[in-house]
Amino acid sequence: MILVIHAHPYPSRSRACAALLAGIRDVPSMEVRALYDLYPDFDIDVPAEQAALERAKLIVLLHPLYWYSVPGLMKHWFDSVLLGGWAHGPGGTALEGKDCLWAVTTGDLEKYAIEAPHGHRFEAFTPVVEQTARYCGMNWVEPFVLHDSHEIDEEHLARAGRKLRGRLELWLAEAKHRA
Repeated sequence: MILVIHAHPYPSRSRACAALLAGIRDVPSMEVRALYDLYPDFDIDVPAEQAALERAKLIVLLHPLYWYSVPGLMKHWFDSVLLGGWAHGPGGTALEGKDCLWAVTTGDLEKYAIEAPHGHRFEAFTPVVEQTARYCGMNWVEPFVLHDSHEIDEEHLARAGRKLRGRLELWLAEAKHRA
């Protein structure tokens, strides 16, 4: 099963994440948990989230890049759900061996350079999410990154949704062969 953890603080204003979700909407064996819809008060149902994670073989973290990391509710979700003794540390093997795909949207790619406003290439902002997955024993899958999400037109957004769908369908096909 594929579990998509979607975190966008303003989903009604999201073009890019909305397009990605539209592209994958009916992928078989997939569940989407929209954190800002489920937990507008940030009061996370930890047992429900852990149960969803336990059912999954692929965990997709879908969000816009916020201050070089994840949105606030996703960070709170990490802190609340990925507990020691369950997700990491002694006895923390619940996520071990699961695949993790980071699906992230960003602004202008040209701003991710040493001489540009962000002062680093985009890849410099990957380690926080990657290490979170690895620390929990997950396999880090090549990220799906949609740059220039504020500037690209609707057709490019739709194409990105189809491309993400293709990645998930390929993962499902490969998972069948592994089983």
